[in-house]
Amino acid sequence: MKKFFSVLLISFFAITIFAQADDPKTLHENAKAFMRAGEFDNAAVVLVRALQKDKNNLELQKDLVMCYYLKRDYVKALDGAKVLLDRDDADVVVYQLAGNIYKALEQAKDCERVYKKGLKKFPKSGPLYSEYGELLWATKDYSAIEQWEKGIELDPAYAGNYYNASLYYFYTKDKVWGLLYGEIFVNMESLTERGAAMKQLLLKGYKEKLFAEADLMKGEEKNKSEFARAFLQAMNKQSSLANKGITVESLTMIRSRFILDWYANNSTRFPFKLFDFQRQLLQEGMFEAYNQWLFGPVEDLTAYDDWTKTHAEQYTAFNNFQKTRVFKMPGGQYYQ
Repeated sequence: MKKFFSVLLISFFAITIFAQADDPKTLHENAKAFMRAGEFDNAAVVLVRALQKDKNNLELQKDLVMCYYLKRDYVKALDGAKVLLDRDDADVVVYQLAGNIYKALEQAKDCERVYKKGLKKFPKSGPLYSEYGELLWATKDYSAIEQWEKGIELDPAYAGNYYNASLYYFYTKDKVWGLLYGEIFVNMESLTERGAAMKQLLLKGYKEKLFAEADLMKGEEKNKSEFARAFLQAMNKQSSLANKGITVESLTMIRSRFILDWYANNSTRFPFKLFDFQRQLLQEGMFEAYNQWLFGPVEDLTAYDDWTKTHAEQYTAFNNFQKTRVFKMPGGQYYQ
């Protein structure tokens, strides 16, 4: 009898373990592991089986469509995306997925229709504004900037719109927003290739755009943004510091004096998180290290490495500070 109960107990645990392995949640985790490993065929196999047990699970359906998209089976991906779009609980990711699939199929009109539908349902979605703008830009429709600006205004914590808008303004005559949006983006996304590329554009922007003329206000008579004019007027007061060229050292001095002037004259009218952050670094003795981090590797990597060694205490303090903070722009600070 004792042996019978032991066998029964073992059988019970075996059945339980098998049932758990066959559970949709467990299958989903297995599928995600395959996806992380780039094994999209196996991931799709497991997800199909999971959906047989939980056919209306939105997350399972999204991951299956993503698998088809990543393995470039766009026909199946599109069929799945259409099913997702018909769901009442379709979320922002569903519209992003569908948009990416239509882009891959080069069906621009259908893609635009998806983004418009998504933005009607989620009018404050930064990712959808960003990707819709990218679609327009790819078709040489320069109203793309309107989508990126709207994304910045309505979803200021999303980084992608700052990146796209900054690139746009670097290709125009604008002296302000390419620099400001670019620096905001770098602080939101500093460890990616896009972040590194943006640092190069920032230094180039200070050299070739902002301080290209001795008088920064030249040609700005019709600038409708009071914030932009205030920025340029405050920077114009530091213009003489550029007489010896634009370097990390001169930029640190220019930007330090700019912050002092801004908080003496403009901060009440125009609260701005980026300038608050710069002021905090200035007050805590880390602003030089920040400017080195921002411009140094682009200007001269060897010189930057030397600076980090000769200013090890400053570099370490700033580096540790960077690890503990998350930079996000708040709402209500849109001035464009």
